[in-house]
Amino acid sequence: MKMAGIPFGTTDWSAVPRTVHPGETGTAYWRTCQFDAIRVRMVEYTPGYLADHWCSKGHVLLCLEGELETELEDGRKFLLKPGMSYQVADQAEAHRSRTVVGAKLFIVD
Repeated sequence: MKMAGIPFGTTDWSAVPRTVHPGETGTAYWRTCQFDAIRVRMVEYTPGYLADHWCSKGHVLLCLEGELETELEDGRKFLLKPGMSYQVADQAEAHRSRTVVGAKLFIVD
């Protein structure tokens, strides 16, 4: 990820419009800002959320609230709790998210 051409700025996430993204079960709510080629999101998953697809996009993800289980396509699973993060490169390892209790995440990709 190369960050260029982005002046200093602050983001009031409560003022960023929320979009709805249904999962296989549950719902994801995204607040998204685009800075050149960098997408920055505040994402909330409802309890019982399961992604409806395997994702191969790279991310840096920080769990702010709740718990997030990330499953890799090869079957490995990782549980993130508040203060934990993961990072994965584009096209490196397909993954999908689920949560039993809900989660709030900060994601850069």
